[in-house]
Amino acid sequence: MSVEHLRTRKGAFRIALIPPEVLAALNDGLLETVNLNEFLALDTPRLARAVAGQIGLDPAHERLADTLAMLDAFKPMQRHTHIARALYDLTAAHPERDAVAHRLATHASDVARSWAVQWVQFAGLPLAARLRAVRRFAADPHFGVREFAWMAVRDAVIADVDAAVAALVPWTADADQNIRRFASELTRPRGVWCAPIPALQREPWRAVPLLEPLRADGSRYVQNSVANWLNDASKSQGPWVQAVADRWLAESDTPATRYIVKRALRTLSKP
Repeated sequence: MSVEHLRTRKGAFRIALIPPEVLAALNDGLLETVNLNEFLALDTPRLARAVAGQIGLDPAHERLADTLAMLDAFKPMQRHTHIARALYDLTAAHPERDAVAHRLATHASDVARSWAVQWVQFAGLPLAARLRAVRRFAADPHFGVREFAWMAVRDAVIADVDAAVAALVPWTADADQNIRRFASELTRPRGVWCAPIPALQREPWRAVPLLEPLRADGSRYVQNSVANWLNDASKSQGPWVQAVADRWLAESDTPATRYIVKRALRTLSKP
């Protein structure tokens, strides 16, 4: 099935309007999603079986079948974690485990690559090794894979904030905006769809080495993440965030810094 003519589509603004041809290609693992509606419309059991076969696993294996049979008992995001775990478990005795992992990590489906991201977490790697393994996904061209990337390292950051900050400082100087944004987004004190980082809620200044290099970043994608980071921190350490904002404006009076500061202070600015 050729899907080249579908790659430049604009996503439907309602699930019911997704063309059958597009939905079939998505469910067969031949195409990336382009918006949340397509992601939510996926027939995840069908996609899981298709991907399993494409990466060299048995799509009819009992381990996968049992997981797919119980998916309705879980929330949508949890379903993907269970599928990723089932596929991961199927590789335990596979003679070409690394090759299977590579095929999943480079799969045409963004959802399949997101499952590969979670394999990094399942492997129980230490922080430094986990960051090396997840870097390719942090730079993935698809926004969904990038979100799964930082969530896969979140628990390791919570366990050792200072080590994480030190390891991520070089990422703030990377030429790829996605890598720079990852350093900020991964360490947000409150975060989105994930557990907070209590240490950075109490002491956000421990992440200053990450934030300072990004205070005038030229990418709006990075700017929004830094602003959201500080806005998170303002909910527990408002005076500190205000002081940082004042200093940044005094030391870096650029359009980028002004934008970051304005967004960072949106909670503090509320009457």
